[in-house]
Amino acid sequence: MTALRLEVRSFLRETAQEGVFAPGVDTWLTGWDEDFSRTLAARGWIGMTIPTEYGGRGRTHLERFVVTEELLAAGAPVAAHWIADRQIAPSLLAFGTEEQKQRYLPKIAAGEAYFGIGMSEPDSGSDLASVRTKAVRVDGGWQITGNKVWTSNAHRSHAFFVLARSAPQDPKNRHQGLSQFIVDLRSPGVDIRPIVSMGGSHHFNEVFLQDVLVPDESVLGTIGEGWKQVNHELGFERSGPERLLSTYQLFTEVVDGMRDGSLRRDANLGRLFARLTGLHRMSLAVAGALQRDEPADTAAALVKLLGTTTEGDLAEFADLISDDTLGAERYERLLRESLIQRPGFTLRGGTNEVLRGVIARGLGMR
Repeated sequence: MTALRLEVRSFLRETAQEGVFAPGVDTWLTGWDEDFSRTLAARGWIGMTIPTEYGGRGRTHLERFVVTEELLAAGAPVAAHWIADRQIAPSLLAFGTEEQKQRYLPKIAAGEAYFGIGMSEPDSGSDLASVRTKAVRVDGGWQITGNKVWTSNAHRSHAFFVLARSAPQDPKNRHQGLSQFIVDLRSPGVDIRPIVSMGGSHHFNEVFLQDVLVPDESVLGTIGEGWKQVNHELGFERSGPERLLSTYQLFTEVVDGMRDGSLRRDANLGRLFARLTGLHRMSLAVAGALQRDEPADTAAALVKLLGTTTEGDLAEFADLISDDTLGAERYERLLRESLIQRPGFTLRGGTNEVLRGVIARGLGMR
């Protein structure tokens, strides 16, 4: 896999030097560039784990890990295809019908299908068992009403997976009665409203669903099995290198600044490097588990919890050692972007509080 890593690294260095993209932070959320996604797809670096019969490359999760790690470390603009490639494709392969696989997977592998996630809701956040969006059975399909929040790039995406309650909640088992649906974001009854960040950027949205008709062929998996399916999906969402490399471009600037003397040396840099190294090994181990089709939800939650905390600590560290008189434009830009994005690190994909509960239950703690 070394040859693959070096190939990706060389490509990214050349394209950045040519001005195709400006390296940034948190670019798997903020770096929306459909042309760049299609370029990556043409090189076989999207849909890598999708079987060839569905337009993918039929490669391993470990090979995909190498490619995604290099893309993130370079601060490349990968947001357009990221969610579709990361978790939508594996969920379709695990639970989708043949028609759904034929419809969506080739487009995902080509970098031409963009998806959002319809899990979180107002007043429920990461507590997915408290989902209140309802799916009611009607002739030929389901009618969905409710609203989802923090839906990344819904205003640019084609569809999203919606977790909804398809049966009344059982107080003794809150996880029952949940189902997943593939919802076209341009359907009648879908209203996408922007959530603008304090920095003025627009990545998040609230999506309102009012009697949205979803045909039977757009049910994902089995009605009533939504909780099991979502936990499978979260194994892919929470464990990847994006949970520890969102601020990596800023980290490299800190290293360079200490090397050339423009930043004061601080021993805490070594501690952050050690944390990143350990997290890299943990994330790689989860990729191996996914390759072996082993359960990885607890390990993924641990990677996400520790990884996003480290990302935020790195931004704070860079801020504490910075000197406004240096006038390093690139450093200041990356630092500003990191601090603006930092509040979302430990929220998206599950809050720290919820993840600690997931980890404790997974380890059999009481």
